[in-house]
Amino acid sequence: MKQILQIGGRECLLYKRGEEPKVLLIQTLGAQERGSIDNEVAMISEATCTSFVMAAFAIGDWEVELTPWHDPAVSKRQAVGEHAGETLRYVTDTLIPYLHQEYGEIPIVLGGYSLGGLFSLWSGSESDCFAAIAAMSPSVWIAGWQDYASQHPVKSPYVYLSLGDREEHCRDKAIAQVGNNIRWEHEHLKQTLGEDNTTLEWNAGNHFVDGARRTAKGFAWCIDKVCQR
Repeated sequence: MKQILQIGGRECLLYKRGEEPKVLLIQTLGAQERGSIDNEVAMISEATCTSFVMAAFAIGDWEVELTPWHDPAVSKRQAVGEHAGETLRYVTDTLIPYLHQEYGEIPIVLGGYSLGGLFSLWSGSESDCFAAIAAMSPSVWIAGWQDYASQHPVKSPYVYLSLGDREEHCRDKAIAQVGNNIRWEHEHLKQTLGEDNTTLEWNAGNHFVDGARRTAKGFAWCIDKVCQR
């Protein structure tokens, strides 16, 4: 079942699988995801027997709304890096209360792809609202990521990471750091969360291959972890 709603001034796509959902999935919805979200939700449904609700909330300006701090390699626009906190507050103060009122206070998984993955991973350190984080091809090449992650432990008990095996083989020197940083992040999470509570999955291809399938795999892993507790 799919609904298109306005929640707190943002467009949200709501998908419900099953009569009594056991977990809430929240995802950033940019222009790229709009064309594949239906297929992604179908793949999540195929991968798990657990009933769930997916809430994909619209992002108007991908860089401005999701980048946690300024990095000229992301964008030279000054506003980039100043508004991720507002986006997180929308999730925690508006979207989650609405979803809990509608479906009960069931566990929440936050996830996203690319900058949406970075935002999700960052949010997992900034808020304790999330039972799991799904960060697919997250932009952890952003300057200062390792310093931030070292000083701000993830508050979510489970974290899924993935990356395409060609993503670090690019000409952009900043983006090429994504491989080193995702490996570092995985090792860091294994130490802080435990090896069974995090994973790093490598997918064939570059950043622009099979985004919906990669995202579905991440959410399915998180569902299984959260609902086995």
